[in-house]
Amino acid sequence: MTYQLPDLPYDYNALAPAIIPEILELHHDKHHATYVKGANTALEQLAEARDKGNFGVINKLEKDLAFNLGGHFNHSVFWTNLTPGGSEPTGGIKTALDTKFGGLESFQKEFSAVALGIQGSGWAVLGYDAFSQDLRVYQVFDHQGNLPVGQAPLLVLDLWEHAFYLQYKNVKADYVKAFWDIVNWDDVNERLTKATQA
Repeated sequence: MTYQLPDLPYDYNALAPAIIPEILELHHDKHHATYVKGANTALEQLAEARDKGNFGVINKLEKDLAFNLGGHFNHSVFWTNLTPGGSEPTGGIKTALDTKFGGLESFQKEFSAVALGIQGSGWAVLGYDAFSQDLRVYQVFDHQGNLPVGQAPLLVLDLWEHAFYLQYKNVKADYVKAFWDIVNWDDVNERLTKATQA
């Protein structure tokens, strides 16, 4: 089994002006593709190491796989979390945001603060915690570091520089603000439904 780069569910220019076509093409076709290739390479190297009994390299290769697979998974969620023109929360996600955060505006403030507080590269995440059966907002360092156990990601925001620097330079706050104009709340709601039924 190998991992595949998913197609974008929209054209490169569809998310402008929030994300310009040049960034979207580079981000998907180069960066995301590199993580897919890296995950597949790590799988091949792990199989080879096992076949040869070279178990000393397993830990390093598992870390390589976790990093690249985290990049592949997070980006796959990210693309579907976005939609041209954005949408409004409805259904279960609207109720959950109202209950947990006091509404969309309060949630956006908390999520944005978490996103802007990331030091270095990482992701801001709205997740569903299977243990507490509640929503949580948290940071993920790199692609996989500091990931709490039992979380189903509902909404993710890429804060690696490749996601915004060509357009927003070092003004991450403008990138985070623009993100809210293209959030696909229907996708977030569908993810919540699946997480609560699992």
